Amino acid sequence: MKKYNIPNYIRYKEDVKASQPSFKELTGYNRDELIIKFLPLVENIARKFSTTQQASGVMSINDFIQEGAFGLTKAVDRLDKSILEDSEDKEKTLKSFFSKRIKGAIRRAIDMNTGDIRIPEHKMNEIRKNPKDEKMVSMFFNSIFLSIDASPYNNDDDMMFQVPDKSEPYNIALLNSYLKGLMQKYLNTNEYEVLRLSYGLDCDKHSAKEIADKLNIKGASNYVRVSELKKQAVQNLIDNVDHSQVIDYL
Repeated sequence: MKKYNIPNYIRYKEDVKASQPSFKELTGYNRDELIIKFLPLVENIARKFSTTQQASGVMSINDFIQEGAFGLTKAVDRLDKSILEDSEDKEKTLKSFFSKRIKGAIRRAIDMNTGDIRIPEHKMNEIRKNPKDEKMVSMFFNSIFLSIDASPYNNDDDMMFQVPDKSEPYNIALLNSYLKGLMQKYLNTNEYEVLRLSYGLDCDKHSAKEIADKLNIKGASNYVRVSELKKQAVQNLIDNVDHSQVIDYL
């Protein structure tokens, strides 16, 4: 398990235990009491997420609990207590309502801290629900390499590209390290070098001509061979990488 601040965690547990509201009907709890009462649910859900470097990047269990608590707070603010009136098991109804939002908050935080993968959230959820679908693995790699290739149009009149990107920074170094590990395992030397140099995973990006010179690929159309190797390498990754490796990283 990834290291985390144990004294902070112990203090958090003690505070939650000491702050638990006195027992009464759930409909009688105010906003703050509901949040505190269901904080143990947050930790229970948070501990179901992997804390490996590959799966969650820099995040530890403390981070999961914190993000889950944010999700719980938002869920309580959105709660319509009228849904409890017709419920036979009010606590079960609340747990079901809160759990979805707690999981979503933790997943979004993980997605923001694991790599430079521009995949919409609804597509990530689709990947998680259909992990054995080869098309999902294909989308994973194509999204990565297409996002690296993509660049905004050089058009000062296009307002879309003048809007500042205020999203959280991605852990590009972690993504590059992860990709290189997969590439070394499943690609031959030329395929590996073509992808590494083309996308600048640990260096500056190289043109097809420069890559051909480095790999000693001769001929007037050597850049065409480089392009073929690049497509071949991506396809080999799609064909050979196990879906579980993709899901763990997402």
